[in-house]
Amino acid sequence: MRTLGLDQPQPSITHVPSARSRSVRGLLVLVPLLVGCMIVSMGAGAMSMSPAQVVSILLAKVGLPPLAAFTDQQAAVIHAVRLPRVLMGALVGAALAIAGAALQGLFRNPLADPGLLGVSGGASLAVAAVTVLKVHFLGLHTQPVAAFGGSLAAILLISSLSRGHGRTQVATMLLCGVAINALCLAGTGLFTYLSTDDQLRTLTFWQLGSLSGARWETVSTLAPLVLVCAVGVTLLSNPLNALMLGESNASHLGISVERLKWQLVTLVALGVGGAVAFSGMIGFAGLVVPHLIRICLGPNHRVLLPLSALLGATLLVLSDLVARTVVIPSELPIGIVTALTGAPFFLYLILRQRRLPVA
Repeated sequence: MRTLGLDQPQPSITHVPSARSRSVRGLLVLVPLLVGCMIVSMGAGAMSMSPAQVVSILLAKVGLPPLAAFTDQQAAVIHAVRLPRVLMGALVGAALAIAGAALQGLFRNPLADPGLLGVSGGASLAVAAVTVLKVHFLGLHTQPVAAFGGSLAAILLISSLSRGHGRTQVATMLLCGVAINALCLAGTGLFTYLSTDDQLRTLTFWQLGSLSGARWETVSTLAPLVLVCAVGVTLLSNPLNALMLGESNASHLGISVERLKWQLVTLVALGVGGAVAFSGMIGFAGLVVPHLIRICLGPNHRVLLPLSALLGATLLVLSDLVARTVVIPSELPIGIVTALTGAPFFLYLILRQRRLPVA
């Protein structure tokens, strides 16, 4: 399949020491960056706290001596409000980024992401349907179950439409994804039109993306979904590297290409469905983050997938920090922040790549 837009260098699947070195370098940068962003984010807000106070509150929870004095009210704010919100932002960012990296590898197309393929659209349609039809058969878990069902249904429909002669055509799958995504967005628009004033407000803010609904219950529900998605996709790094050489070459290397496609789309539907259910539609994380890692550390999926998850988590934590502090006491939808920062940066990446000399 001919890729659209950016050209990708061929991966080196045999240079294991180099890949391991790049992974270590990436981890040494991204892990402290993510932890630092989480601490700063927990300390920022209407009740401001220093990083030392935030760390002290977290240490006190596990019985370690504090680094700085803090009040019971500050501890209550961290434990009940800000810590679950920061954790949820990290989980959502990790899910969207690693899903985007996996889909770009599967389709060998740098423009592929969960939104383009219809995964997010299917989840959005399902959540809009259960909201407007007042379906609450699973209580708090209704939305994530509906979102996962919508994502999986969209993937199954796309796969069945693109399957011919016993094989799934990747190019046809991508085009079907664009069409199914358009249908899902039309269905979401129809449910929005039929909604009451309260439902319209809920759907509108949900579609713009927000982490304001973060609670320990939502974090505990989302975490297993994202963990299964991230670990499962990372374990498929080597088959994805082989797939970058082409389906025929991957088959000659012993890769079951059809099974790999199904494994990837199911894992992506699981992670993205859960993320979209709790945070709404957040764009550009799944598109931009893998490109950043690919530019800095190369296209090897053994490096690209786990580090995309870390950078995606960092990006969402920072975006949420901006969203809830830039217009205090109000709060911007996080989808607006990621779009305002992600779109110009993505254009910069495209223009920068066009100016590079052709090898």
